[in-house]
Amino acid sequence: MELCVIEGDGIGHEVVPAAVAVLRKVLPDLQVHTAHAGWEYFQQKGAPLPQATVDMAQACGAVLFGACSSPSYPVEGYFSPIVRLRRAMQTYANLRPTRYLPVPTARAGVDLLVVRENTEDIYVGDEHTAAGGDSSTATKVITRAATERVAHRAFQIAAVAGRKKVTIVHKGNVLPQTDGLFRRVAFEVAELYPDIETDELLVDTAAYWMVKDPTRFDIVLTPNLYGDILSDMAAAWGGGLGLAPALNLGEDVAIAEPVHGSAPDIAGKGIANPTATILSAAMLVRYHWGMVKVAERIENAVEAVLSQGGHTVDIYRDDALNTQEFTTQVIANL
Repeated sequence: MELCVIEGDGIGHEVVPAAVAVLRKVLPDLQVHTAHAGWEYFQQKGAPLPQATVDMAQACGAVLFGACSSPSYPVEGYFSPIVRLRRAMQTYANLRPTRYLPVPTARAGVDLLVVRENTEDIYVGDEHTAAGGDSSTATKVITRAATERVAHRAFQIAAVAGRKKVTIVHKGNVLPQTDGLFRRVAFEVAELYPDIETDELLVDTAAYWMVKDPTRFDIVLTPNLYGDILSDMAAAWGGGLGLAPALNLGEDVAIAEPVHGSAPDIAGKGIANPTATILSAAMLVRYHWGMVKVAERIENAVEAVLSQGGHTVDIYRDDALNTQEFTTQVIANL
């Protein structure tokens, strides 16, 4: 097994080594290769995602990506490295689970998975500003092929995991050509999985239920933008973004990455919560390498530390562990 490791920016330099240390403990033969991407690398070298990194990622087939700092204004030559890498590797399904963990901010009974189409929608990056700068447009792309493959992956995951329901989320009443296509194709795929209940919600209604009662959801299947927003909302019920993992899946390729960003306000202080990154690595082990028992060992070790009261400062300030201390306790519980 080979793994391409990209720390990225900010706390990526702290949480990614923590996850790698956990992986090395359970997979001693793992071959780790380091590559570069992100805002910091762009400032130093002028390239947010060098071709050498893409080549390494594709050669390994498995990537652990930390976090990137992307400015909210145009910068000549800069683009989101993780969005570009997802598309380059065709990791078309973004899996973002939220389940109860023993921390004060989590909600008992929550166990849901957002399956987000990962290669198109507004995220294709086709934006244009008219002369004078007073008008801008962005292209939204939805295709049958992309919708079919992510829908099949969602229902296949449901079948294997014993999940009972898939909720298709869209805004087809306002966007009947794009979201309407996503909805129509998703329901066509659903007919091939009659043992799994399928329903639908408009994205604004889904947001309401995600706040009011997240236990309503089992698997949520949705286009790229809505999945990004809804999964961040769901993360609040799992204890916060510091505990929210994610995995980008393609055909024989995968990119593990935590949901959180680069957190520049705490970067370099050694206090970042590595849980999301460690659990993202566990998802890589489970879904990409197919080692379910090993993934369970990692997940159980994290839960054991939290159950024993071990926590970082984002969870509770009193008696907080730093990043290294938390990681050491996870490894001790393996």
